[in-house]
Amino acid sequence: MALQRLCRGGGALGRRRSSGLQGQLPGELVEALRAVVGTPNVSTALAAREQHGRDESMHRCSPPGAVVWPQDMEQGGVCFNLTRMDRITALSTEDFTVAVEPGVTHKALNNYLRDTGLWFPVDPGADASLCGMAATSASGTNAVRYGTMRHNVLNLQVVLADGRVLHTAGQGRHFRKSAAGYNLTGLFVGSEGTLGLITQATLRLHGSPETTVAAVCAFPSVQAAVGCTVQVLQACIPVARIEFLDDVMMAACNRFSGLSYTVSPTLFLEFHGSPSSVEEQVRQAEEIVQLNGGSDFAWAREPEARNKLWAARHNAWYAALALRPGSKGYSTDVCVPISRLPHIVGETHRDLQESGLTGPIVGHVGDGNFHCILVFDPANLAESQRVKEFATRLARRALALDGTCTGEHGIGLGKRHLLREEIGELGLTVMRQIKATLDPKNLMNPGKVL
Repeated sequence: MALQRLCRGGGALGRRRSSGLQGQLPGELVEALRAVVGTPNVSTALAAREQHGRDESMHRCSPPGAVVWPQDMEQGGVCFNLTRMDRITALSTEDFTVAVEPGVTHKALNNYLRDTGLWFPVDPGADASLCGMAATSASGTNAVRYGTMRHNVLNLQVVLADGRVLHTAGQGRHFRKSAAGYNLTGLFVGSEGTLGLITQATLRLHGSPETTVAAVCAFPSVQAAVGCTVQVLQACIPVARIEFLDDVMMAACNRFSGLSYTVSPTLFLEFHGSPSSVEEQVRQAEEIVQLNGGSDFAWAREPEARNKLWAARHNAWYAALALRPGSKGYSTDVCVPISRLPHIVGETHRDLQESGLTGPIVGHVGDGNFHCILVFDPANLAESQRVKEFATRLARRALALDGTCTGEHGIGLGKRHLLREEIGELGLTVMRQIKATLDPKNLMNPGKVL
């Protein structure tokens, strides 16, 4: 009942935000929030509201009327910060599953699993909340072998807009596959918070690899590096990670992370398995690299060296921003069928050069996904417009190649017009009908996606 009261009270806020008006909540609603979660867990301070109304995107800040830190699923609020719900509620090492609350992060879970021989491989780079990763269908460097969040979420506990609690696969269930009705779990994975609040996720775990070897190799051109990626995958080499960084990104990473790699289009690779299987994977990959003009692998075998290598890759965002201190970053991504990858990456590289924009390319090319990190001056309206135009051209280029306008960043605010172009008017209508059924008062992330 507490969450139902707050959802009814929050309806006005949902409508207010979607119409563009900002401000604090009425005093009686703030007091109602405090009565449910306690005074220390409610803030109407401008600094706290602005912190929860912005992200790394170029969209303007939209502060909520209040920030609430619930302690369990019986509590609710207006802008939910679920970091204090941070319990790992169930672990089954025999079934390779774990259930976590939204405050549990990727790194925290793997630290917890350290002595079990298991790990959770979906790695978006940042130490992200696992339930947040489910809400955004996060991906990352390991997706080529282990899949995205969509492949690794088995069940979700979701608080719906009217306060009802839904277990998408049935309460307590953690099976690997099912043919029982609609895939409700899949509906909420990637819903970007527009259909309900995820308060628990049951995840699929994987065995920790016996042997791990990482490597870096440079190529004479973008086409050679990306073409090599396609050939590695076509050869059915079970590579765990295969990441592409263009020459601009490599120069930025060298400078930011104190590295000395060749400044040219580069692949970062990682191989998992038994010692003999890893040796065979490496041998096959090296042959393909050489056929595409790649340099000899620079190896990272010890954990410390591997961690340094991947830390540099995960810091790519900050390395890109450091190219123009004081600048703003706009990251956009697309995903295309693997066969179309060399063409679109080459076209995008040329487009960036012709546009005069600073935009390193980095990508999870093993699954056809790559990102452009556009670094620009937000006070320069002409440059800001060029950034938006480039992002739209990139998305439409991917759509023309039977791809998607976003592989993992989501629709959010900036790609709503592109969603219509991707799925058509009927697809959009069906999504709106689902939204209206589950959230008729438009309380959940109003204005996002649809």
